[in-house]
Amino acid sequence: MKKLLAASVLVFSSMSVMAAPQSTQGGFSGPHEAAPLTQVQGGFKGPSAIPVLNTVKAALHADDNAAVELTGHIVSSIGKDDYMFKDESGEIKIEIDHDDWHGITVTPTTKITIRGEIDKDWTVRTIDVDTVSLAK
Repeated sequence: MKKLLAASVLVFSSMSVMAAPQSTQGGFSGPHEAAPLTQVQGGFKGPSAIPVLNTVKAALHADDNAAVELTGHIVSSIGKDDYMFKDESGEIKIEIDHDDWHGITVTPTTKITIRGEIDKDWTVRTIDVDTVSLAK
């Protein structure tokens, strides 16, 4: 009887491990690859009363916290959450936290759209990215 009880416990515990949900990972796959985690989020998607910058060139001259929506490519990873982003008008450093990838994996050839805001320091502007999506 004890052997049957022990076998039942083993079977049920292994079934619960096999039924555990697996997390979806995404991120940049290229030079100095990072391994980000994902978190599913939602929110409003529609018109905004706030002007949104749509080129790297405009972002390089923007005020702190200005909204941006850029379409282009991540060309390289330059640190833990830091990447170089390029569109037709230029390149800019961006920061993407692990939970902002939303399960998307990209390479330098993947065209994406990033949304976020300008982070202006004394002489340097970067983009703090809130969302990453595949470009349409």
